[in-house]
Amino acid sequence: MPELPEVETIVRDLKKTIVGQTIGSVFVDHAKTVAPLTIKEFELQLKGLKISEVSRRAKIIIISLNQISKTAIPYFLLIHLKMTGQLIFTPQKGKIVIGGHPQPGGATDLPNKFTRINLKFKDGGNLYFNDMRKFGWARLMTEDEKNKTLKPYGVEPLSVYFTEDILKSIFTRFKNRSIKKALFDQNYIAGLGNIYIDEACFISGIKPDKQASLLTDSEIKNLRNAIISVLKLSIKSRGTSARNYVTADGTKGGFVKHLKVYGREGKECKTCGTLILKIKHAGRGTHFCPECQK
Repeated sequence: MPELPEVETIVRDLKKTIVGQTIGSVFVDHAKTVAPLTIKEFELQLKGLKISEVSRRAKIIIISLNQISKTAIPYFLLIHLKMTGQLIFTPQKGKIVIGGHPQPGGATDLPNKFTRINLKFKDGGNLYFNDMRKFGWARLMTEDEKNKTLKPYGVEPLSVYFTEDILKSIFTRFKNRSIKKALFDQNYIAGLGNIYIDEACFISGIKPDKQASLLTDSEIKNLRNAIISVLKLSIKSRGTSARNYVTADGTKGGFVKHLKVYGREGKECKTCGTLILKIKHAGRGTHFCPECQK
């Protein structure tokens, strides 16, 4: 599943390509993808709307939509790629852009058997939402509905609100939770996933299965700084190419070369030479160096 840096990369690329586009027609192949609206409702309500912005909250892509009339109620198309979602923009002229999990056949013969939604723009371009396993979703919402949907998500780790005190309060709240389990909770910190939790724990020298309430103020400070630095570096590198993730311009993310522990089980630690271990923790494969992390 794409994590915060990967989704942020997709958002930044789509801003350059689909903002200003007007939706001419809509095709939906799978009813569950657009529920609770019916296919017909989804198709009719999106038709004629203009894309004014592309943004992100946690791992959700938010496409802001306005009707041609400036007095009309704005809508928002929220998209979650889940495990195998993929967005492909094919302009009338120019380069195809791709983001998300690759589907067999890539961007050829579109729409194909994995295409769940096709937004056809008035200038001839198309935005395809492909999803092999059908876990992803797209919801058309009013502003109130959008705010209600996003309200449960916690602080964005790249915002000014992600302070040492906030992180300490989260760890203190759950005395028996491990660091990784606490960081995974989207109700408190939005967008963090397996790759970047493991990497941040390594950078801060802390084992991810350590009890969160036992961390000192100094360790909390180091962990917060590590989370921010690893996310920023991954965004700069256009995400991680682990599990075949590709960015919205169709290229693989460049952060894989910076990985210290994730996906490196059995290999030597780049810092001390000890073999990286992998255990099952918090429902995920968890990577760490038994020498560098305590």
